Amino acid sequence: MTRTLITSALPYINGIKHLGNLVGSQLPSDAYARYMRARGHEVMFICATDEHGTPAELAAAKAGKPVDEFCAEMWQVQKDIADGFRLSFDHFGRSSSTRNRHLTQHFAGRLADAGLIEEVSEKQVYSHADGRFLPDRYIEGTCPNCGFENARGDQCENCTKQLDPTDLINPRSAISGSTDLEVRETKHLYLRQSAMRAKLTEWIETKKDWPILTTSIARKWLNDGDGLQDRGITRDLAWGVPVKRGTQDWPGMEGKVFYVWFDAPIEYIAATAEWADAHGQDDAAWQRWWRNDLGADDVRYVQFMGKDNVPFHTLSFPATIMGSGEPWKLVDYIKSFNWLNYEGGKFSTSQGRGVFMDQALEIMPSDYWRWWLLSNAPESSDADFTWESFQAGVNKDLADVLGNFVSRVTKFCNSKFGPAVPGAGSYGPAEAALIAELETRLTAYQGHMDAIEIRKATAELRAIWAAGNEYLQAAAPWTLFKTDPDGAAAIIRLALNLIGLYGALAAPFVPDAAATIQAALNTSGAWPANVKSAVSALQPGHEFTVPDVMFAKISDEARAALEARFAGENA
Repeated sequence: MTRTLITSALPYINGIKHLGNLVGSQLPSDAYARYMRARGHEVMFICATDEHGTPAELAAAKAGKPVDEFCAEMWQVQKDIADGFRLSFDHFGRSSSTRNRHLTQHFAGRLADAGLIEEVSEKQVYSHADGRFLPDRYIEGTCPNCGFENARGDQCENCTKQLDPTDLINPRSAISGSTDLEVRETKHLYLRQSAMRAKLTEWIETKKDWPILTTSIARKWLNDGDGLQDRGITRDLAWGVPVKRGTQDWPGMEGKVFYVWFDAPIEYIAATAEWADAHGQDDAAWQRWWRNDLGADDVRYVQFMGKDNVPFHTLSFPATIMGSGEPWKLVDYIKSFNWLNYEGGKFSTSQGRGVFMDQALEIMPSDYWRWWLLSNAPESSDADFTWESFQAGVNKDLADVLGNFVSRVTKFCNSKFGPAVPGAGSYGPAEAALIAELETRLTAYQGHMDAIEIRKATAELRAIWAAGNEYLQAAAPWTLFKTDPDGAAAIIRLALNLIGLYGALAAPFVPDAAATIQAALNTSGAWPANVKSAVSALQPGHEFTVPDVMFAKISDEARAALEARFAGENA
């Protein structure tokens, strides 16, 4: 049995995320975690809220709450939403945890001992109107790389280029909007990423199986311009991990905190430690996932993230891990995703454009969203959410194919043979052909899931469902029953077993529907060894119930109303 460590990129604490954030990391990582568990792997699936940095401080100030209180409340909100989408995290942690504080300070100390941290006097923007320095997202302006007018002081969301506040053209305070700014001298710690460039390059070049999106971004950051740059890892903020060199004070760094992108990835480790704490286990329980000298050498570690997070996970975090000189587990595979757009444009909180995660759960069951988003995941290119596509995906795939198959088979069997698997008749050439086709498709489906090819996996799963429907339509047991009830019984027996197979295979993507099938058929929903065994799992006499309608169709009227509701202020 293989052990698999899975982490999903940490959502910022500053607000509820939209569907693009959901499909960019959390949903595909959950589908993969569910699949790996079903295949018998020991899985540790970790996520957490990213609670430090300017986004948290700005959001708390806007809400009129102390930042610690705001973060605690928003963690619960995000946890509840994650539960609503059936995200099966083993632990959903917080980067403000004591575990993360101590681990972050530990790594900083190790890096300093290795000569990989440098104290630098630098110029930083000071706002006279606000009476403070403006690090990261406290300052906005025009990106010098692409001209985007709302770039932030740490990164341009449009071109993903990493920035410093002093890089921005026409800068302004994100707090007050003031342009009365001054560049002042201050001291900060820098991670000497440039000293790790050769080692990081060598490591990246070994990752031949990684998505092109992941490696291309990493190579760009390694090689463009002057190559990989050193990165400031401290900030003049009140909220965050206090700067220490391990357990010791750091002279000259009093009152400063570590940069959010230094401590946030460390939270993957810390959250696993939080999981151990929450379950009353000792340090060995989490260290076996993260320390190669303590058992993690047999772990496969997979990360999921949007493309904007790739530079930090392919370069900065590995530099921290490698630079520590300790035997920490490095990532084995990074699955990155492009953007999900909304009706040809961007999601916008301020304009009310697009669907956000809390709204989604209010208007539709989670399975609807899970299926459409994962079957349209932006793997090879950006994807576009439209209500028309969403309606078609739900109505055709879920209602007409999966849901209709379950309904027709269980209702017909209950009315003609009773609420138990009929035993009469035997399988013939048509059944043998279907089983052979499904064996091939099951192998392909599992191969796509093993390779984390989400869209290909959903396409194969859809084809598996469709094959059963085509068989049922051709076999027509409702007609055959009039002249050959035993033959109809054999068809229905196979079809009932197919429902069980469909439920097991669908569980990574539509877990609520899978649970409904499992309850109706009175089965465990275990992953099939093969199709041949799966179609004989429910023996004659096995009792079942007829489930309620699994997927209600979305009407044209409902779709139009939703289009209007989420079109935004300027529509």
